Amino acid sequence: MKILPLIKDEVIDTVFADPPFNIGKTYGKNTDDLKKEEDYLRWCKGWLAQCVRTLKPGGALFLYNLPKWNILFGAHLFELGMQFRHWIALEISACLPIPGRLHPSHYSLLYFSKGKPKTFRKIRTPIERCRHCSGEIKDYGGHRSAMNPNGVNLKDVWTDIPPVRHRKFKSKNRKANALSTKILDRVVEMSTAPGGIILDPFGGSGTTYVVCEKKRRKWLGIEIDYAADIVSRLEDGEIHAHRNKDYVEED
Repeated sequence: MKILPLIKDEVIDTVFADPPFNIGKTYGKNTDDLKKEEDYLRWCKGWLAQCVRTLKPGGALFLYNLPKWNILFGAHLFELGMQFRHWIALEISACLPIPGRLHPSHYSLLYFSKGKPKTFRKIRTPIERCRHCSGEIKDYGGHRSAMNPNGVNLKDVWTDIPPVRHRKFKSKNRKANALSTKILDRVVEMSTAPGGIILDPFGGSGTTYVVCEKKRRKWLGIEIDYAADIVSRLEDGEIHAHRNKDYVEED
């Protein structure tokens, strides 16, 4: 909140935010991930309003969080005049079953735009195949021959995001979870063209920034505890990409 107010109005093409989830994780000495709920909500609404202010007309905002919080933040984004595009569910089972509840097995990625999207590039994913026999899983109602050879339209349920477990995808010093580059590949490609500007106010391990570098986008980043680690990883090429066979249709 010291940096965001310094960014000019309507200069950003896409905001991607993956804030702390307020569940008591240890990020660093300068962060508190276990605030009172009302304090957490107030804080998030404050930086969300700043992010919306920085977006160009037609710009996109993606917010990655637990469904519990994104229900409330989605309502707040409506109040800020943003246009709902999608609730994207990322199937990632990150905990053991909880007694008396369904097994939590997805994270929420909200996708809003500031009015009609200026950029929306179609992404196609490969035809799904059985990992054992390599045969195609669906017959598409007998119309397989009419399918686009580049794949099927990206759905709003993503079941193909790999977990970030291997050390080559993680920062040596930052032990908290890192995101797969595959998520940012899609966010960046879907909502921006080369040369576009992405703002990620929660730098974490630097995943957004390395994807932007790879895809020839400009970026602005903020990080309290691990900025030096991000710089080092970018300079040394330590942030490795997950395999991604998505096909992006050109405008």
